[in-house]
Amino acid sequence: MKAAYLTGHGGNEVVTVGEGPLPPLHDAQGQPLVRVRLLASTLNQVDLYMRNSGAGITHSLPQIMGLDGAGVVDAVAPGAGPWQPGDAVVLHPGVSCGHCAYCLGGEDVLCTQIRYLGEHRDGTLAEFVSLPARNVFARPPHLSPVQAAALGVNHLTAWRMLFTKAQLKPWETVLIFGIGGGVSLAGLQLAKSVGARVIACSRDAHKLEKARALGADATVQLGSGQEAKEVLALTQGQGVEVVFENVGAAVWPIAMKALARGGRLVTCGATTGDQPGADLRRLFIRQLQVMGSTLGTLSEFRTLLDWVQHHALVPVIDSHYLLDEVHAALDRLSSGAQFGKVALHSGA
Repeated sequence: MKAAYLTGHGGNEVVTVGEGPLPPLHDAQGQPLVRVRLLASTLNQVDLYMRNSGAGITHSLPQIMGLDGAGVVDAVAPGAGPWQPGDAVVLHPGVSCGHCAYCLGGEDVLCTQIRYLGEHRDGTLAEFVSLPARNVFARPPHLSPVQAAALGVNHLTAWRMLFTKAQLKPWETVLIFGIGGGVSLAGLQLAKSVGARVIACSRDAHKLEKARALGADATVQLGSGQEAKEVLALTQGQGVEVVFENVGAAVWPIAMKALARGGRLVTCGATTGDQPGADLRRLFIRQLQVMGSTLGTLSEFRTLLDWVQHHALVPVIDSHYLLDEVHAALDRLSSGAQFGKVALHSGA
């Protein structure tokens, strides 16, 4: 089996494409698994983090990279579930324990033993992957494998942020930072699918133009120092009800000042730093809410897939690479120039 292996940390040279054994049909505890022949996966910021550092993520090397993926069922261990070889599927990348209080309460994404593909266990930049049947879902029929793969991290993350955490309503306005990145574009698509108003932010004027073509109602270009005032002008001085944030320290002051009284900020990332000023006076005087969010539950993924199919939603794909071109794909993501997901085809 061909796969992209992480062999160390510090640069592209630690990522190697090589051959390895097929993943087993039972885990180390003897639990039955479903083996999926992968047709596509997409890159995420955590792939760069694992390549560059991996600090704080328990893993052993070499490890196959990649969180999300889509393909067809290859083999099913007895007792693993109802899947049949050839079924078209998409994967949820978080393998939880299934029996702790969080899992039993439907909040499996909070499981203290959760292990993510490509982080704590072998992932999807490969020709095959094995995982529990509960992490395998039917692929929406209108999507290609690449488009479906993109749902497993970015759209699931955006879904939980907007609807579970922020409780976005159709009549509200959401400010989305980092437009062009996969999770921000997913947030744009999902927010518009419920009828909310979207203001998109980026430093790149070309990305803002593309965001407007995708349905953004207004845009704000970062770098002027007047961003919060522009948002207030676009909302008749009120501010936005929801801020969708995955950038971190560089935009935090703008985000806090752009919120309406009683507004909600939900964040899932800190690519520019994780120690912004808290702005506590604004937080309590305006009665703001700040929420953290990561990925989403198995139940949320099921709901998202139904929503995607009902609304014929199609994720935005920036570029396509073969598995052998993983270094070029990682460089594309690292450049920050992408608009949408950077996709990899396994060639299996």
